[in-house]
Amino acid sequence: MEKIKSVLVYCEVENQKVADISQELLSAGKRLAEKLGSPLEAMIFGSDLHGIESQIAPFGVDRLFIGNSLRLEPYRTLPHAALAAHILKEEDPQIVLFGATSVGRDLAPRLASKLNCGLTADCTILDIGDHFVKKEKKEYKDLLYAIRPAFGGSIMANIINWDMHPQMATVREGVMKKEIFDEHYNTEIVEVDVHSIVNEEDFVVEIIDRQIKESGVNLKEAPIIVAGGYGVGSKENFDYLKELAELLGGEVGGSRAAVDAGFIEHDRQIGQTGTTVRPKLYIAAGISGAIQHTAGMQDASMIISINNDPEAPINKLADYVIHGDLGVVVPKMIKYYKQNAK
Repeated sequence: MEKIKSVLVYCEVENQKVADISQELLSAGKRLAEKLGSPLEAMIFGSDLHGIESQIAPFGVDRLFIGNSLRLEPYRTLPHAALAAHILKEEDPQIVLFGATSVGRDLAPRLASKLNCGLTADCTILDIGDHFVKKEKKEYKDLLYAIRPAFGGSIMANIINWDMHPQMATVREGVMKKEIFDEHYNTEIVEVDVHSIVNEEDFVVEIIDRQIKESGVNLKEAPIIVAGGYGVGSKENFDYLKELAELLGGEVGGSRAAVDAGFIEHDRQIGQTGTTVRPKLYIAAGISGAIQHTAGMQDASMIISINNDPEAPINKLADYVIHGDLGVVVPKMIKYYKQNAK
């Protein structure tokens, strides 16, 4: 009887804390596994990982591979690649997911090369479906649909890999929703024999020093975001948006076009190549609404668009549309909010 192929997630960890992106991927992986009727597996490599399963099991993980060694943290490419490749060859999963982080973007391509399989980067949607190959006159069932914006965000591309397994994808942080499956889920723990898999040559790269600087911007957790696009017109006009955001107790963000124009800093960019956000209120000022941007904010609870173009794509997504010049509209919003807040 053929073994049921699994969905497997590579989990990142530092200082005994599993990364948010990894937990988001476990939730996405569980949804895929349920559609396939297959188990969800995870692998994690680091040091002092005793009890780490408490941060992974509740997401519905059936099997967890743990590689525990002082030499596995902080992350280095070669030892992690050796362990991951060993597990992937042994387990032969159907789908493998990585975070689109500095670690995931380093590890996933190396594994794809080792295993001679495809890899889709920066996906915004993951689903399961069928695909008919005309050349072979054959329909392939239960394939991974790795969906992501392409051609500068003008289309959504559905990337399918039917003939090279496993099917691998990376996903940006914040794109998938983190959801506990079962607080008391029973997960099988498999201790990986690190020393029998990893060679001394895998530690040829030595980490001399690490400089870690925390970002002062936290768009992900902001309940209210006031975002501006290229239509804001200048860095000076962004001051209106900053004032409004401050008044509302929120953060200010921008589209890629606004960042490229130098109106706002890169760490405040929202969208496919920036941060994905889910605020309670999202005010989009002078934003056209390209797929590249909407992929990063479409799950906001309420969207208000301020735009002088009634045909702007963002208006279709918005709950409320204010048609007008943001140079007039935003100062009025500030004025009336100040009056009513007294």
